[in-house]
Amino acid sequence: MGIEGTVVAITGASSGIGRATAKLLAEKGAFVVLGARREEPLVQVADEIAAAGGKAAWMVTDVRRRGDLVALVALALERAGGLDAIVNNAGIGPISRLDALRVEDWDAMIDVNLRGTLYGIAAALPVFARQGRGHVVNVISTAGIRIVPTMGVYAATKNAVRTVTEALRQEAGPNLRVTEVSPGMIATNFGSSITDQPTKAMIEERSGQIAIAPEAIARGILFALEQPGDVDVGSIVIRPTAQD
Repeated sequence: MGIEGTVVAITGASSGIGRATAKLLAEKGAFVVLGARREEPLVQVADEIAAAGGKAAWMVTDVRRRGDLVALVALALERAGGLDAIVNNAGIGPISRLDALRVEDWDAMIDVNLRGTLYGIAAALPVFARQGRGHVVNVISTAGIRIVPTMGVYAATKNAVRTVTEALRQEAGPNLRVTEVSPGMIATNFGSSITDQPTKAMIEERSGQIAIAPEAIARGILFALEQPGDVDVGSIVIRPTAQD
């Protein structure tokens, strides 16, 4: 057990769950390859990891562009000589009621949450096939487990990823591990992408009351990654004890 010496690519690595996961995995000895759209916070995370004695490479990555994911995986191969796992974490949540008709927000969630995850899988699978091993970790959401108003499209994108993840698990054979991690309400910048102001205010108030730290999700991801190669942790749900 353990992840020392492994190579892990992480999308959405500049903040929140991605940032916490990158720092924890690097602390445990992994070489982390970080992707996110915002360069300045991405560099900051990589610098913090290096200052603590860890190993990190980074690349500005927009998961809406398939070529960016291909390039991120290529960076892992170039800088670390392989890829043991990919954590498809990048996601947005501009949630609202359906009758608000924020169709552009719907499109954005489909592009980032679903298409971006598929692009990550597509970039990693050929490498895993050549190596004869690998691990796909998809960060989903409890929003897809308990459907509530304002979360319709967001939950739909997350449940689409849940379906893809289960199909991949069944197709994977004995050498590819597949894990879905479903966070509940986490203290991240989730609310920053919400364009519907009443919904934004409601989410931020609720989050301030019960949200837990993103490090809780990072520990769950670490748990799945550090298992022996013949152990597949299929699904992990992590939520605040106070969450409905």
